[in-house]
Amino acid sequence: MYAGKSVTLTLAENGIAELVLDAAEASVNVMNTHLQDELGQALAALTAADGVKGLLLSSAKPAFVLGADITEFTALFDLDADAIVEWAGRVHTLLDTIENLPYPTVAAVNSMALGGGMELALSTDLRVTDSKAKLGLPEVNLGICPGWGGTVRLARLIGAEAGLSWMLTGKPVKAAVALEQGAVDAVAEPENLMEEARAVLQQAIDGERDYMARRAAKQAAMASGEETAAAMAAARAQFGKRLDPRYPAAPSILNSVTEAMDKPFAEAIAIEARCFSELAIGFEARNLVGLFLSDQVVKKKTRGWAKQGAEVKQAAVLGAGIMGGGIAYQSSLSGVGIRMKDITQEALDLGMSTAGSILDRSISKGRMTEEGKEKILAGIQPELTYEGFDSVDYVVEAVVERVDVKRAVLSEVEQKVPSSSIVASNTSTISIDLLAESLARPEQFCGMHFFNPVHAMQLVEIIRGEKTSDETIGTTVAYAATLGKTPIVVRDCPGFLVNRVLFPYFNGFNRLLMDGVDFERIDAVMEQFGWPMGPAYLADVIGLDTMVHADRVLEEGFPERMGHTDRPVIETLLEQGALGQKNGVGFYEYGKDENGKRFKRRSEKVSAILEQRVSRNVEVTDAEIIERMMIPMCLETARCLEEGIVDTAAEADMGLILGLGFPRFRGGALRHIDTVGAATFAAQVEAHADQGPLYQVTDGVREMAENGKRFF
Repeated sequence: MYAGKSVTLTLAENGIAELVLDAAEASVNVMNTHLQDELGQALAALTAADGVKGLLLSSAKPAFVLGADITEFTALFDLDADAIVEWAGRVHTLLDTIENLPYPTVAAVNSMALGGGMELALSTDLRVTDSKAKLGLPEVNLGICPGWGGTVRLARLIGAEAGLSWMLTGKPVKAAVALEQGAVDAVAEPENLMEEARAVLQQAIDGERDYMARRAAKQAAMASGEETAAAMAAARAQFGKRLDPRYPAAPSILNSVTEAMDKPFAEAIAIEARCFSELAIGFEARNLVGLFLSDQVVKKKTRGWAKQGAEVKQAAVLGAGIMGGGIAYQSSLSGVGIRMKDITQEALDLGMSTAGSILDRSISKGRMTEEGKEKILAGIQPELTYEGFDSVDYVVEAVVERVDVKRAVLSEVEQKVPSSSIVASNTSTISIDLLAESLARPEQFCGMHFFNPVHAMQLVEIIRGEKTSDETIGTTVAYAATLGKTPIVVRDCPGFLVNRVLFPYFNGFNRLLMDGVDFERIDAVMEQFGWPMGPAYLADVIGLDTMVHADRVLEEGFPERMGHTDRPVIETLLEQGALGQKNGVGFYEYGKDENGKRFKRRSEKVSAILEQRVSRNVEVTDAEIIERMMIPMCLETARCLEEGIVDTAAEADMGLILGLGFPRFRGGALRHIDTVGAATFAAQVEAHADQGPLYQVTDGVREMAENGKRFF
């Protein structure tokens, strides 16, 4: 009947037409323009054919359809709202054609149907999945809503409350749950999926299944009236209180679904289309889609590097503190046995306790069993000596952040492991090239900077020294990926990538403090901007001793740009014994009240320091606070890209998202410049030029501003 590169349509003697999706030269099916075109041609052939009794829709790929082609969204989002509605309408026409065929239709969903793939499956009368399948509408994670009828069909099929749970969380639903809710009609073992799907279709053809009732359920509106209005108001109240207005997709989905429930089907579809188009032209959707694409760039680079390295079969970590224990836990959890060495039993006990505490929290949340905990702990071998290091092929040094100590430990361990082994330092600030000077095999040495807490932080910075080999980087990247982390390769410089761009941000913070701007106001403004915590609170969480140490490293490395006009308030706090959350006193005081409830309140110590040290009282707006905080960070990120410290804008922004908690809906520092516009951003920088060298436009950003260019 029809044979394209990605879609085939055949008609069997029993009158069953089978439409198979098998995207040409691709490992998965996505609803891209090409597949849509071929699907339209196949449906045209189908509607013109005689003798068809039913349609079976399936996939020849390992999964059904994984959604729309997100790479096409960048150009789509450049259109105006009306053009985006028209774009969605073309797919609606295809799905409406399937839904209104004069005979039953069944989708055989193997493995996974997400986004546009789920919407395609919803256009059929009945759905059969394999038992391991996952189904979902994850568009909210991209800052958009389902745009091909998903909000309407699913909400009417399984009810507004269940449908909203799918849409607002974006989490895939298991086949058994989908069956219970009524989103699918049968579940089969994977090897029996097609047989079961054909049987269900035949039952519908024979009148044993009322497929028209299922079809009608997707299109039927709730009765208008006070009862429906009250139910939808209750749904808005129930779900709305948990939604973040800085991420507008979820509130918009909630409003769209509840507004459309009592509307005729065509009107409901129009409400969804308007919702999709309004979200698509917003900067949040552009940035979140951009992050998805950047994540694909990072994954591709990870695969490329890993091919150049070797598998790590036995690892070791030197230093059994909080970081060492976290690294040991992560390695054992991922199936790579690890030796954890320190010089005292107390330190080893702390490292094992760190791993055990993480596992206990997993047990309390139902994610781990006692048997699983024991197995993971058994994969960590605590050592006071180098016994067994002759079989270790990868070592992570995680001792105290002092050059002399690290150089001594690195030089010693290099002599205890096989000559083929790689040694890495979990330093956050110390030059990899400086540490490499103490090693006989600097080509087998690099930085492997984990972030604290190791089990929770996704990013690992892989720092390449001047003499580090490609194989060393490849093996390190592969090991980080095995640990479930996202590795980003950067070149050696003070602070590497993440700390190098973080401390200009704190430099701007100190300048605001010395201009008389209250730190609690700065925290509130930056949290409203999207940061999970403001700079004062973040400094307390990191630890003021760690902050001062890293700040001095950056100041020494870039004295002209990262020097301070006024001595940092953090240094004065540290001198007076404040460490932040480590000892309960920093910018804020931390503790428990008489009822055992945790509190965070303004520190009397910092108030006294500010009263003594601050003599200026500069009037600044909230917008100026944001500019003065963000400009140094954004410019330093641009410098890292211009200097080749990081290879791509995608990796730079992903480093900030994963390592610092940069607001996801803003996409990263470089996407923030794109959102503002390079010319507008450059003008903002010029307006604050009196703040010093950190507020000077880079050559690259100036060229972008002059020529209307973007990072993405």
